[in-house]
Amino acid sequence: MVPVVLLINGFTKGDWGDALLFSITIAVGLTPEMLPVIMTSTLAKGAVLMSKHQVIVKTLGAIQTFGEMDVLCTDKTGTLTEDRIILEKYMNVVGDDDNRTLRHAFLNSYFQTGLKNLLDLAIINRAHENGIEAILNSYTRLDEIPFDFSRRRMSVLLEDQNGKQQLVTKGAVEEMLAICTYAEWNGKILKLDETLLQKVRSVYEQHNRDGLRMIAVAQKNDVAGGELSVDDERDLVLIGFVGFLDPPKESAKAAVTALDSHGVRTVVLTGDSEGVAVKVCSKVGVETSCYLTGKEVESMDDAALSESVERCSIFAKLSPSQKERVVKALQTNGHTVGYMGDGINDAPPLHQADVGISVDTAVDIAKETADIILLKKDLMVLEKGVAAGRRTFGNIVKYIKMAASGNFGNMISVIVASLFLPFLPMLPVQILTQNLLCDFSQMGIPFDNVDLEYLQKPRKWETRSIKSFMAFMGPLSSVFDILCFAVMWWIIKANTPAMAPLFQCGWFVFGTVSQVLVIHMIRSGKVPFVQSMAAKPLLLSTTIVALAAVLVGFSALASGLDMAPLPLGFLPWLLLLLAGYCLSTQFFKAIYIRRFGEWL
Repeated sequence: MVPVVLLINGFTKGDWGDALLFSITIAVGLTPEMLPVIMTSTLAKGAVLMSKHQVIVKTLGAIQTFGEMDVLCTDKTGTLTEDRIILEKYMNVVGDDDNRTLRHAFLNSYFQTGLKNLLDLAIINRAHENGIEAILNSYTRLDEIPFDFSRRRMSVLLEDQNGKQQLVTKGAVEEMLAICTYAEWNGKILKLDETLLQKVRSVYEQHNRDGLRMIAVAQKNDVAGGELSVDDERDLVLIGFVGFLDPPKESAKAAVTALDSHGVRTVVLTGDSEGVAVKVCSKVGVETSCYLTGKEVESMDDAALSESVERCSIFAKLSPSQKERVVKALQTNGHTVGYMGDGINDAPPLHQADVGISVDTAVDIAKETADIILLKKDLMVLEKGVAAGRRTFGNIVKYIKMAASGNFGNMISVIVASLFLPFLPMLPVQILTQNLLCDFSQMGIPFDNVDLEYLQKPRKWETRSIKSFMAFMGPLSSVFDILCFAVMWWIIKANTPAMAPLFQCGWFVFGTVSQVLVIHMIRSGKVPFVQSMAAKPLLLSTTIVALAAVLVGFSALASGLDMAPLPLGFLPWLLLLLAGYCLSTQFFKAIYIRRFGEWL
């Protein structure tokens, strides 16, 4: 439209130099140069607000993504649970308490040289409490096979004082049963046939349903050689199980409910068994009617998984790559996904998610990958983060829609004025001054309030919404600009080239004050100043700019901008035009909301 303004003014006014300068000034005035300032200030304000809730924002853009998030994937341990792993049971395969099972689990946890997780520490602590750490003097570690997420177990090769070698293995129950050929049943080593396997499984499943995280312990004597390989992990004798308890957090249910009320669905992705996951999730309000295991996820193609993630909210016994795949499937379905985790196995899904969330006690790779770090491991903090993100997003959208509709209307007004006026409707210095004043008036937008209704559901960038808003509201401002032209031309009699400074002053004042007022009209779908009040910084910035524009227009200061001071007789017309503009905007706002469903 700028070249159109150049051609119209060049041909109608005959001064191509002035027309070129005027067109360039219009282009500068229409550029939303405040957008980087508004966005950065709004995001920074959101980061400061979240810091008060013990949240560190590493990536400013993540705040906005928080507002868009409609699915939160989270690990179970430490987020839904207390992260206090307690060794609750140590039993033989019959289900009776058995110190021998604890001893073997202790040897495995103590002698493994990798990072000792919370399960290992719980076993070691219980061994110290029971006074069995003295057995360490009888063993020497020869070799080990560290834990990995495909095998889901770890093994150590020990040698006692008599030179006898023993392989001790512990790990996830299903993976352990797959490598055990025998089981120690009532003091006898029996072949783990189908009948005995069913009995063993029933013991495991009973405790698993009660919410215990079960780990199987097995051993094998006289392993050949001093170096271990995965091939050595076979034909083991199942000794028993150790069961851990990690109680749900008291705040978890309230947090899940609060997130759900904000349109955020909670999906649990855990490496634990499905029994434990379902038990915990049922206590905190996560839907438990459908769940899948990692083995089932692995067997699905992408289409089947995309369908399943919409139905199931619990995914158990997942490897890191499977967690990442579930997150990706949700994103493919159009969801904005957040992921919360703190372990090494959480790094892939943290990287895949739209917003990665970790805690300050997490492993380094999780903290490096995450966009947001929580100093308090609590889902309620995320609910506050979602609200802050949507508030931030709302204030950015306010500016964009305001700028798009206002600039579109201004261009129509400039073209109309260029066609029918024998002089420029405003000089370049006046346009740039008006633009600067309007920029100052918008400085309070990052600190503005957002209606509570706006925070109730996820918000996403939608170009179609901006276009429809611009097309709907832009021409309305042009109508009142043209009415202002009519008042200046026929009532104030500024209708000759000699009276151009007076005409330009009238449009300068009306244009500035109307753009300031429309901030309050557009910032909320409610009635401004009555149902929805702007924040104090925005009230202050808009009031100062409106008063400054009126002061300049009705005083000798106007001459500093090559304008003529307005007569007091223009003031009633100015107030009438502004009142009509505000009422019309409110009327068309109601029509827009009925047609498109929402305002911003």
